[in-house]
Formats: sequence, structure tokens, C-alpha cells
Amino acid sequence: MRLSKRPRRAVPTRRTAGVAALLLLAGLTPLLGGAPAGAAPTPPGCSDDPAARLSTVPSPESALGFPLGTGQERVVTNDEVRSYLTAVDAASDRVVTGVMATSVLGQPLPYAVVSNERHVRPGALRQIADDIRDLRDPRRTKPKKAAETAADRPAIVWVTANVHGGEKSGTDAALKTLYELASGLSCAVAERNDNLVTVIVPTQNPDGRDASRRQNEYGFDMNRDWFARTQQETDGKIELLRQYPPQVFIDAHEMGGRQYFFPPNADPIHHEIASENVDWINRIGEANKAGFGFNGACGGAVTAECYFNYATYDLFFMGYGDTVPAAGFGAAGMTFEKGSASAVADRVQQQFHTQWSTLGWAAANRHEVLTGYYKIWTDALAEGRAGALEPNEVVQPTNTVQFPVPDISIRSYFLLPDRQLGDVRRLVERLRGMDVEVYEVTRPTTVPTARVFGGRTATDVTVPVGAYWIPMDQPQKHWIQAIMGEDPYVPFPYFYDVSSWSNPLLMGVNTIYTGDDVRPHARLVRQITGGTTSAAGAKGSYAYPLDSAAAAELTFRLLGRGVPLVRDLDTSVVGFPAESLTRDIDRLARSLGVTLSPSGAAATGSPVDLPDVGLFQGTGISTTSGSHGEARYVLGKRWGLDLTPVTTADINDNTPAFTGRTVLLVPDGSSATGGLTAAGQANLRSWIAQGHTYVGLRNEGTRMARAAGLTSTTEKAKPADYRMIGSHLRVDVDGSSPVALGRPAEDFEFNNSDSILNPSSTGTNVLSYPSGDTFWANGYTVRSDVLKGTVALVDEPTGAGRAVLFAFNPLFRAYNENGLHLVANALLYPSGAAADRGAARRTTGVDPARAAAAAQPVADDLGGEWRPITVEVAAGDRGRAEAVVARYTDTARVSEVDGSAYLVIPNPAGLQADEHPFLRDLVGALREARIPLRSLVG
Repeated sequence: MRLSKRPRRAVPTRRTAGVAALLLLAGLTPLLGGAPAGAAPTPPGCSDDPAARLSTVPSPESALGFPLGTGQERVVTNDEVRSYLTAVDAASDRVVTGVMATSVLGQPLPYAVVSNERHVRPGALRQIADDIRDLRDPRRTKPKKAAETAADRPAIVWVTANVHGGEKSGTDAALKTLYELASGLSCAVAERNDNLVTVIVPTQNPDGRDASRRQNEYGFDMNRDWFARTQQETDGKIELLRQYPPQVFIDAHEMGGRQYFFPPNADPIHHEIASENVDWINRIGEANKAGFGFNGACGGAVTAECYFNYATYDLFFMGYGDTVPAAGFGAAGMTFEKGSASAVADRVQQQFHTQWSTLGWAAANRHEVLTGYYKIWTDALAEGRAGALEPNEVVQPTNTVQFPVPDISIRSYFLLPDRQLGDVRRLVERLRGMDVEVYEVTRPTTVPTARVFGGRTATDVTVPVGAYWIPMDQPQKHWIQAIMGEDPYVPFPYFYDVSSWSNPLLMGVNTIYTGDDVRPHARLVRQITGGTTSAAGAKGSYAYPLDSAAAAELTFRLLGRGVPLVRDLDTSVVGFPAESLTRDIDRLARSLGVTLSPSGAAATGSPVDLPDVGLFQGTGISTTSGSHGEARYVLGKRWGLDLTPVTTADINDNTPAFTGRTVLLVPDGSSATGGLTAAGQANLRSWIAQGHTYVGLRNEGTRMARAAGLTSTTEKAKPADYRMIGSHLRVDVDGSSPVALGRPAEDFEFNNSDSILNPSSTGTNVLSYPSGDTFWANGYTVRSDVLKGTVALVDEPTGAGRAVLFAFNPLFRAYNENGLHLVANALLYPSGAAADRGAARRTTGVDPARAAAAAQPVADDLGGEWRPITVEVAAGDRGRAEAVVARYTDTARVSEVDGSAYLVIPNPAGLQADEHPFLRDLVGALREARIPLRSLVG
């Protein structure tokens, strides 16, 4: 049964799996001999024997020395993954292989494409991919052609695994799936190969697999990197997805315990994920129930080697391996999770069962899926033309929509070129990299009614030449809204990740959107703009505004090549001699979207020096994940800086590893002092006073500075009902500090339950939350007004140097471009009198206000580099909820506000919901006790 799209503006209660699916899937079993119900007639020449296989294709036993699944005693290695794919490719004419990317440490990420022999011939496979891609654009693919494709072509299904390196069983199961499809002679295998092209990516994170670590080598969780594509592993995967766009996508993971999750998902689900996708996901869930085997559904006495649904794993944040295939590619994107405490054999076999059942459902429903796939893009075009957004819906039977999508129309977005043009152009490239059509405006255009990012409206706005126009009247309407929207409009207050990822806000670029039907004179963008526009002359110079993360990256790259740079400390324009320009530099500037403007005169301004950066990895700092890894990636990989490790002992003992640096960057961590002794703190103050810069990020970065007497900021207590779930807020910018060079007077800052800092009385409060009517926040926030008048960034002078302290993490996931620019400004802080800009210097002694701040009690580290877990229930359910929580932890802090009880569970390791040891079980226990959850933050 297909879901029908509900009337526009209705607020539906839930998206449900089709009842008919139960009948359709009744014949599915985990056995290879079971043909999918509803499939095409049995292919001629296939065998009724599920064990019939081609002897020429190497089995796992023969190639690896052990079976995969039942009887398996250890997981495969990366070398074994690669060698097995090569062996199967060589032996089977159903398989072709390739490499989609290379890891940070240089390991290839191989993939296999498997189908019947006719489909995988180069010309045939190319034609299949072309025809499926054509379904994504109903403007050039008419209904008749789409019907022919649905009738004649196989659907494309992806099976991926191991994006979290320590979650290994999905890889082994994917190899087992490959073997069965490559060698099997049964009718079940023929049915799948005749109806599907299956793309198998056994491991998305080989470096993490080798290290048994969730993150990649830079410490990035790549299941949060999908829209930004900062990591090379992710970027290569997206490009392969564009080549072979899926209709069904499996992302196989592991979790704690001995159970198994597959969809239906937990709420929330992003409103721009099409109903067809949710319907397919839910019906595949029924197929997986039928094919799971083992102990069936969890419940009652059945607590292990069983499956569950509707819990923990949502479909909301646009950085997951299920949401991006869904919203960006129109696929049934699914996360599968197997408990890691089970034996290897059980983990792999259960992963194989769900992969095999999913392939069976997709083969059985190939024609319907391809027909619906075309309809998704057809509907997107119609919605974009009408300026209509999809409504919010929920899937869990006990939930209802609490926050509907507002009644607004959006027909166009405009990225304005007045500032941060490099980042504007990088955003254009990010959109184009997902097949979004972007146009450059060639004549001024008037927009009668506009919404300005930051919650404002305007009339008769003139969009200038050079602005970028993103019309919603195109097939990628869902994706455009999913990552461009000013607010994601969460339907239900359950949060396992952030509640805002609006790309214009992350980049801090000037953006408007409108429901007006405007059609500006514009040309389609076909390549990034930047580099030189004309020659400057031998004695002239080139200049660019250092007002963006893109321009910051260019600056560091130029400094690394020895190019002499100067910067105007009033305009933030950087210049360099014309004789320094090379073709490589011109290409670099163009790739970054930075225009180099020629001048016949020499560049003037203050010299810009290449910073010598020490990266703190002392007490409290994790060097394998989070903030430290983000710093290594942004500063080291992207900016090309040599980073010297600096330890606690280096500062305490004043070693050259510390004293030889011009900048010390302290990432977020768990220590309030960094382990510094009183002598170490004095060493730090003395080093700064000599003209050096301390850059402190979020909790540890600011607290370590406070303990050392470097700031008069103090932390403001958060009310019990305060919620700041990865949201954007407007901030006022004090341009008197060089840290603010190139930023607008009002900017946006990303806050993920960060510390709340009272203003400094001894430095410059560079970013402050407005105290009046201009205060604004998006995403999901509660009591955000507590932030009014507090600060997000301070510049604290000591002697000839300073401490630049961020209350938030400006390097968060490396996709917070306005934060990256601010960090660059801190690293490039000009030396000498020009930098003081009227500010009084502080001596090396500790100012009384700073001493008083250092004496304040240190706030408890409840959330680490992430957030604490917060469960909200009705005050009347407090006692029962406390009893349930007490079964898992005795650390919960409980309070009541306005009829709600809040149970805050410390999370000092900063674990996210899908890696937390008991959060999933706790939520299940609360539901089993029939305690309604008013909100949940993980």
C-alpha cells in the first residue's frame, strides 16, 4: 500500500507502514532459497537449491580461511576486504570493482557493483546509471520514458558499512552478500541480480577500522559529515552516489548490547524527506522482520539476539548516512544497528539477514520503486514551482506533531555578494556538488517581499548583479530546503544531534528568501568564480578581502609559499606584489572562490606573518576525536600549518616546544586547568605578555585561561529547563578587536549547549548576544533569553599579547565557516602598536577582576565536548522516572520547573546518543513503564 500525500498544510499525525506489506512479505525468509513475494516469474535456468553456487567464485572459506556469518570467529581486516573484492571480481562476470576514495592515511576505499552478467557490461551499466539519473529530472525525462525505465531497468541498491571504524560486522556481512550475489545459482539470487544493481561499499572508514575507533584519522565522525563533505572519504562516496544514484540505501552500524535495530525510525523525521521514501523504509522494515530469524522481536523475556524498531535512530539531521540518501537522492535511506556484545558470528549473520531481506524487497518491488522514484522528483518540481514546503509528520505510534511547518511559501533563495564572497561561492559549489542548479544574477532584480536570514523581513529588496539565485523550481527542491532552510522545523522534541545546520547561517553569508515568483536575468553557474580578473602590471599588486574562511585558507597557503602579504587593519583587505603571482596561485584562488583584484600601485598595510602554532594535547584533551582532531584538520590539512604538539609538561617546565611558538591553541576538553601548576600558569602569562596569542576553545580552552588569570569572564549557571540544541543565534560584533576584522556588525554563532559567559571587564567582548529586541535564535531552544547580554567571544590583552577565548567551538565539524574565519583572525593577530587599537595593555600580573574570576567555583563538566542527557517528564511522573533512571545510573540531577521534571544525566565523555552505553535502553525502559517523554536531548 502506497502512502498518499496528505493535503497541503494539514498536520498529519504519523507516517505508517502499509498494512498490505504484511501480506506481501509473508513469504520472505532469511534463507537464500526464498524468492521475494511479488517478484517477477522465476527466471529460467535458476536452481531451487539455495546452496547451488558457481565453484569458480572463491568462497570466504577458500579465500579468507574462515566462513562469514555462522561459524565465524573473527572479523576481516582491511587487507582481506580488498583482496577478497579483487578475487571475486576476477572470478565472476557479475561483478566490477573500483575505488571511490582514499583515506587520510592513504588506504583505498574499494567498492563492488554486482548484478547479472548483462547489466554489468561497461556499456550496459553506464546506460542503466544514465537512465536512473534521468528519472531525477522530469523536465527532460517525460512520463513515457520514465515508464519504460521503470519497466525495463533494474533499481540501484547500495549496501554500505563501517562508517564508524570500530563497528565492523556490517563489512563482513557485505562481503557475504557479495559472495552470494556473485556466485549463487538459486532463483533467489537470480531474482535479486535481474532486478537490481547492487553497489557494495564494505568499509567507509578503513583508518578507523584498523584503529578500532569510531572516527577517521582526523577524529571526525563521518556519519555527521555528509552534507559538508569535509573529509575525503565522504567526498568520494558522494561522487560515486551521483554516478549510481540509489533507490534503497543501507548504512550498517553497530551499537551496544545484543539486540538489532532496523527502521521504522524514531521521530523526528525531516519534513522534506518524501512520503514515498518513508513508506519504502517502513515496508522494508516488515521484510526485515520476516527475514530476521534468531529470536525475532525483542520484548518480555526476549532481550538478546532480537530486533526492535521506533527507538533512538531518527531521520532528521542532514549529516547522516540515511537522511542524505533520502533527501538528497530520493532513496529509502536506512540505518541498521547490531549490538556489539554479540558473538562475531551472530553479528555478521544478522547483518547479512537484513541486507539480504532488503535486497529481496527491493527486487520484488522494483517497478513500483522506480515509478515512485520518478514521482518524487516530479512532486518536488511541482512543490518548488508553487513555493510549497512538505508538512511535518511523525512515525512512532504514540507521537503527534508538536511543531508544524509554518504556513510560508519559498520559491527562491538569493545569496548576496556584498560580503564573505569566497564563502558564498563555496556554498554555491557545495550545492552544485549535489546537482542543485544555481544561477548568477546578471541584472539587478527587485524582490517585493523578502525574508532576511535572522528572522527579519524586508520589502522591495534590490538583488544586485553578482548575487546567486537558487530557484526552488527544480528537482533538488527537497535538498535545497533541507540544507538552506533558515529553520529545520523539528516536529517533535527528541534530539540526538543538532537542531540547526542552515548552511547560510553556518557560513554567516547574507541571504534572503521569498515566496514571490521572481525570474531574474541570470546565467547558470558552471564553474566556480575567482582568481585574477586582469593583469596588475609588473610594479603593481593584487588584493582580496580577508572576510571569509575561503580567504583565510588562501592567506595561510600564500604565507606557506613565502608570498609577502600586508593587511589593511581597517578594511581587512590583503595585498601582495604582482610579481608573486603564479599560475598555481591563480588556480588556488579560483578554487577557493576568492577574486584577486589588480592594482597599478604597491600594496600597503601591516605585514602578515605566518603563525607558529602549538596545539595543546595536555591534560583533558582527547587526541583521537572532537576538537583536537578538528584543529588538526582545519589548521593542518586545509591551511597547511605545521602544528607542534604542546603538552602540560611543556608549559609547566617552559620547554622550547612551548616557548618557541607564537600561538597556542587549546581545544575543547574535560579539564578546567589543563593540568597546569601555579608555575605553569605564570609561564603561560609571561609567554603571552611577550606578544604571543593564546586561543582557547569552548570549555577547556576558556576554563584553562580563567584558571591562569587571563580573563575576567565568569560562567553563568544554566536554568534546569534551558535548552540549546545546536542552534544559531544572532550576535553583535565589536569591530574594535582585530579578531573581528572582516566580519559584519551583526553575525551568527552556533551554540550547542555551550558555557554561558558573563562579559569581560578587562578585555573586548568581540561577540555578544543582544540584550534587546534584536536577539534571535533558530532551531530548538528553551529559555534562550538567558543568553541575552552574555558573550560568545572575548579578546583579553596581557602585556603585548592576548588570550582569544571562544565560548563555543568555532571549528565544529569544520563546517562552521564564520567560526573558522574568526580563528584565522586570532592566529593572524597583528603585532605592535597597530594592533592595540586603543585598548589598554594588561601587565603580566593578575588583574583583581581576573583573580576573582579564577577563584570562582568551576562548573561541573556535565556534557564533555557534547551535551548531557536530559529527560523531561511531567512533574507527576518524576518519582517513577527517577526509579527507572536509577536502574542505569546514580548520577542524575533532578529538578522541577513549571510542571515538568528534568532528569539531567552527566555525559562527561561527550558521547553522542548512538554510542552511549545505556541511553537507548533507558528510553525503552521509560516507555515500557508508560512514562510519557515531553522531550529528550541526547
